[in-house]
Amino acid sequence: MAKKPTQRRLELSGEMSISTAGAIRQQLLEALSGAEIVEVDLGRVSECDTTGVQLMLAAKRQAAQAGKTLIFADHSAPVVETLDLLDLFAQLGDPVLIRSQV
Repeated sequence: MAKKPTQRRLELSGEMSISTAGAIRQQLLEALSGAEIVEVDLGRVSECDTTGVQLMLAAKRQAAQAGKTLIFADHSAPVVETLDLLDLFAQLGDPVLIRSQV
């Protein structure tokens, strides 16, 4: 019987910017070291700049090199806006749910 892969969900909140990059990087590395599949919930991220995007791209690359799966999910409006501006949705490869502005 095949062993079920270990999974973990990491919820990020607040800014994904130069001022929080070190702490977020550490959270991502710890999550990846403890599971084969990691889902990162971005629903409570209030700001995302190019440093935040660089963290996402680097974490995806690192996960792939380690044979692990990293999924970014529940993208907040600021994350969607930044990824759209930089045209990086396809490069990250994660489905993005566009929420209505009702």
